Amino acid sequence: MSFKYFHVLPAFLLFNIIFAQTEINYSEDSIAPYTLPNLLLLNNRKRVKKIRHWEKRKRPEILKAFENQVYGKIPEIKLNPSFTEIVEESDSALDNTTIRKQVQLVFEKHKRKLTINILLYLPKGIQSPPVFVGYNFYGNQTTTSDENVILSESWVPNKADFGIMENRATENSRGVRSHRWPIKKIINKGFGIATVYCGEIDPDRNNFEDGIHPFFYNDNQNRPNNDEWGTISAWAWGMSRVLDYLKQHKGLGNSEFISFGHSRLGKTSLWAGALDERFALIIANNSGCGGAAIFRRKIGETAAIINGKFPHWFSVNFKKYNNAEHLLPVDQHMLIALIAPRPVYISSAAEDIWADPRGEYLSGYYASPVYELYGKKGLAKPELPQLNSPIHNDIGYHIRQGKHDVTEYDWVQFMKFANKHLKN
Repeated sequence: MSFKYFHVLPAFLLFNIIFAQTEINYSEDSIAPYTLPNLLLLNNRKRVKKIRHWEKRKRPEILKAFENQVYGKIPEIKLNPSFTEIVEESDSALDNTTIRKQVQLVFEKHKRKLTINILLYLPKGIQSPPVFVGYNFYGNQTTTSDENVILSESWVPNKADFGIMENRATENSRGVRSHRWPIKKIINKGFGIATVYCGEIDPDRNNFEDGIHPFFYNDNQNRPNNDEWGTISAWAWGMSRVLDYLKQHKGLGNSEFISFGHSRLGKTSLWAGALDERFALIIANNSGCGGAAIFRRKIGETAAIINGKFPHWFSVNFKKYNNAEHLLPVDQHMLIALIAPRPVYISSAAEDIWADPRGEYLSGYYASPVYELYGKKGLAKPELPQLNSPIHNDIGYHIRQGKHDVTEYDWVQFMKFANKHLKN
């Protein structure tokens, strides 16, 4: 597919162009030659030929490199909720089709308190349905017009057009992002869905004195060390804590759980899926730089741009690769490969040049040899498929018409992919 689909620059791209302190490339013809790190070559130069060599040697090498150089290591200290409480529930939600539960996980340490509010919808009459697990950007109440959903009381960005004033959610924010969360359709297809406001785990701002990070600091520490976790790793940690709860939830004993995310939360869903193998299937929508897109291509957002605009997302160590992506010991095809042999779905949008759709696709293509070790099917060709022509192999992909968003078309493909690959 040619890049004739990518000729329109959305307003947010113009914003990025104005404020980025580096030249931005959108042309395939301007990509400098690059060589990707070899997925199947160990650090001692021996080739990986068997699954056990991948699982015992190469996969740990790659995971360690991502932890040390990109996302940052999550503390190994286990932190369990001090208590868990169901604060609201109904077995007749959404026109009597759905069970709704609102659950608080409360963590306490060093006189600090952090509360994760889970909004959980489950289809009535179905035991152990598969469940999508994903973050939202502005509070649980933004995902649905259901007036019983509790308004977020945590820090949220100040967006007056979303019914959020002075960093507090108002009733006007209810349902403003429901087009990204077609909950009734998801329920009608037999899936459950659990969502959490990402800012409850770590507010999306360059401040490491709030959120979950201080729970793990040593004396006199006020930010993570250079090789330790940024916000994306903190969000990944939070997804695993939500999964801890769901795994022991009555009625979900045999459920399979799907890590889902869009944009920066798509980066999170991939990293959470790589770290936590309890997620049976991973979906990353428009995840771009630091998500599925190949760093070395340097199309749209780059390491320098993302570290400049969002210095808190990744580890401090990652900043040394600004304008030096070729020195990275890893690239994002390796992140996809860490998920093997579990199914992974990557989705792009034609107008979302900032996220480099071709680079998102190529990460799946170049991860395919690891899936083939397991007898799984990846992406067969390096060329992008045509618009709206989804591929539902063990590595799945689509590029749709439109911009950076989550659409009904995306959700149709996510559910078809899950139905094909999940046991239940």
